[in-house]
Amino acid sequence: QVQVVESGGGLVQAGGSLRLSCAASGSILSINTMDWYRQAPGKQRELVARIFSDDSTTYLDSVKGRFTIARDNAKNTVYLRMDSLKPEDTAVYYCRASLIPLGLQGGLRTYWGQGTQVTVSS
Repeated sequence: QVQVVESGGGLVQAGGSLRLSCAASGSILSINTMDWYRQAPGKQRELVARIFSDDSTTYLDSVKGRFTIARDNAKNTVYLRMDSLKPEDTAVYYCRASLIPLGLQGGLRTYWGQGTQVTVSS
């Protein structure tokens, strides 16, 4: 059984920083991509950052230069460092892992975390 668990959310003032963590655990052969999404009330979910197996990354334009995604392969963990936070960053942040579970079937499967709330006050 594979699980994905986020942590690190909280309440911060504009201009502050947070670091989110997401750990994938269970019967995992390998991890392809790990992503951070966010969703504010009444809005569509959007991809914030993605890190690939070769450590290349992509970012939502509005967070470029402020957010940094990184991974620790030994721990099957992805991080999102968020600096210079703005009220517009307020949302529930979700981790998504695309990975190959152990077993004969193989193939990529996607697992979502439960989300962690980030609130930025002005």
